[in-house]
Amino acid sequence: MNSNQAPIRFTVIENDTIHQVSTHHGAYPNLMFLLKEEFLLESFGECGGVGRCATCLVTAKGITGDSLIKERNEPTTLERLGYIDESTRLSCQLYLTKDLNNAEITILEI
Repeated sequence: MNSNQAPIRFTVIENDTIHQVSTHHGAYPNLMFLLKEEFLLESFGECGGVGRCATCLVTAKGITGDSLIKERNEPTTLERLGYIDESTRLSCQLYLTKDLNNAEITILEI
């Protein structure tokens, strides 16, 4: 099994319900698409993943590696809305990599 197909496992908390998620690199373009599809979230990720609308807000605890770096539009969007906590993220800017193994993702109310 190549490392891109190794399982990526993490916890998702949605409406106070804990879910164990298992996926692999490339199964979805990013975390936003996985959350939207798996949890049937309406009005989630309205900008389609470009990091501008902040309708895909999550807290992400326990992520590692390059996923800790906020790039592209994410820092500006979060700052504009007053989110300064390092764990608050746009799920559209988190890719499904081993960096998410054992993380805890909480979907925030929009």
